[in-house]
Amino acid sequence: METMRERRAAGRLFTDKGEGLPEERLRAKSLAHAFNRTHPTEAGERQALLREMFGGFGSGWIEPPLNVCYGVNTFIGEGFYANVNLTLIDDWTIHIGDKVLLGPNVTIAVTGHGLHPDLRQRGETCAFPVRIGNCVWIGAGVIVCPGVTIGDNVVIGAGSIVTRDIPANTIAVGNPCRVLRAITDEDRAFYFRGQRVD
Repeated sequence: METMRERRAAGRLFTDKGEGLPEERLRAKSLAHAFNRTHPTEAGERQALLREMFGGFGSGWIEPPLNVCYGVNTFIGEGFYANVNLTLIDDWTIHIGDKVLLGPNVTIAVTGHGLHPDLRQRGETCAFPVRIGNCVWIGAGVIVCPGVTIGDNVVIGAGSIVTRDIPANTIAVGNPCRVLRAITDEDRAFYFRGQRVD
């Protein structure tokens, strides 16, 4: 018989009430609680908690508060920075590359539910991996939805809701998030509304 973990990995409907899944969530929430209660001067303690919480954590900094579901399903590369109130709904895998910057109030969610109310009444859910490439900047208040891949070097504008894949080397904005334009050599000369790099 297929386990709920196998169903989750295959992108099928599953329930998360057994097979040790509630205990995994409780562990992650306990670690996040401890992380969120650390003093700003306790950098070493924060780093240790992040390494214990996540499936992989290269290097970087996360500003509390942090909210997670499982923690162990999230893999973060080198040089990561997340501003306050990062929420990771990681019922399945979230892969974040190197040198990724997240603004405040970013949510990355791999989980969804069936549209028909009968499916939701049974407590079934589904999860599809999220993958974020290298050197990505995600602005404040962005929501990244299940199954999305964001390519390398992408900038996602503040307040966007990312429902589809975003190709590398682009700027994307809006609800739903759409590619606005490619990142060009001119962007090396001007960093913000006509402000020239000196």
